[in-house]
Amino acid sequence: MIGFFALAAGFLTLLVLFMAGRLIMGPTGADRAVALDAMNTLVIGIMILLAAHFESVVMVDVAIVYAALSFVSTMFIARYIEEGRK
Repeated sequence: MIGFFALAAGFLTLLVLFMAGRLIMGPTGADRAVALDAMNTLVIGIMILLAAHFESVVMVDVAIVYAALSFVSTMFIARYIEEGRK
């Protein structure tokens, strides 16, 4: 079971690289914002999987704080994009 967590975290890391490519090459700001949000979600998933792999409760706490900060940053980016359209 421990190998499963490491394998899943490796797969999510590969997906983060694809999202980083979308973040760089996104044609619009909205595409970049969605890619950043998806990348943050994948990073949170990686943190949770690694916490399960290493049996670390502290890493789960860090992932929760990261998720909250990611949510706030997504709201600020959405507001910035919306103001740019006016």
